Amino acid sequence: MEKIDFLAIGDTVIDAFIKLKDATVHGEPDTKGYELCLPFADKVPYEEIYVMNAVGNAANAAVSAARLGLKSSIVTNIGNDQNGKDCLDSLENDGVNTGFVKVNNGKKTNYHYVLWYQAERTILIKHEEYQYNLPDIGTPKWIYFSSVNERAFPFHYIVADYLEAHPEIKFAFQPGKFEIKLGKEKLARLYQKTEIFFCNVEEAEKILGKETTDIKELLAGISSLGPKMVVITDGPRGAYAYDRENYFSMPIYPDPKPPYERTGAGDAFSSTVVAALALEKNLSEALSWGPINSMSVVQEVGAQKGLLSREKLEEYLKNAPADYKAKETN
Repeated sequence: MEKIDFLAIGDTVIDAFIKLKDATVHGEPDTKGYELCLPFADKVPYEEIYVMNAVGNAANAAVSAARLGLKSSIVTNIGNDQNGKDCLDSLENDGVNTGFVKVNNGKKTNYHYVLWYQAERTILIKHEEYQYNLPDIGTPKWIYFSSVNERAFPFHYIVADYLEAHPEIKFAFQPGKFEIKLGKEKLARLYQKTEIFFCNVEEAEKILGKETTDIKELLAGISSLGPKMVVITDGPRGAYAYDRENYFSMPIYPDPKPPYERTGAGDAFSSTVVAALALEKNLSEALSWGPINSMSVVQEVGAQKGLLSREKLEEYLKNAPADYKAKETN
């Protein structure tokens, strides 16, 4: 087996983007009452629909790594249907090895609907019930684990077993909604094996069970669970990191124009940082790679169209503002 640089593990879905025109938003941003509203019991017009094959946190990460020149693969489930075939074709066209993709007879491929209004999206999700297992993946340089169906547990223990049996593998953990819901206690073994961990501020608060405006408290709290490096994103305020010795802050890369659609920005950031680490960059350098791919992704529809090649990303990096760099903070 050819040595794999980057192996993503997680669910694959198809996203159907429905661009709305007749909708309103009620409430205050970033609060529980912030809602997308549509006319009830009515015919609601939409502007356009875009169907994106083979997306989801892990698939997005695998494609990101492949475009940056890494030997990329994915462990995931699809159904034995046309949608599954379309996902396989999409991954292969992007240079992702699909030898570990499990095709489930009699099952459908995950299919989500994305209600796209202005630059934001509300996603209607439904995860099919698959039997999760880990094939013989060898010893990839990095494993990148993200969101799976909440009924996949205890598949997480199988992954932890493999990591413990192969300590030479570096592990990146970007928990999805269901991993956060499981709680840090059930996933303690994964946290302990994590080389680098990613989440946003709100997710960090949920994981730790605390609300705080002190980002260093959140970074240190996640670090105490086991990860050697922790990265917490904070939207337009950029990202923050901690490597058990130093704290870093990283600004966003300037947008060439207002974001068009934000799906996949977090996946682009996290996977690109890991790809840079796999290419032997240090954490400070890797942090400067991530926001560039995020900036590019939000200029397009969907999570993958804007993902960059290494050559193009390094061109953006070369032309970055003088103050675009990771800064150590006290």
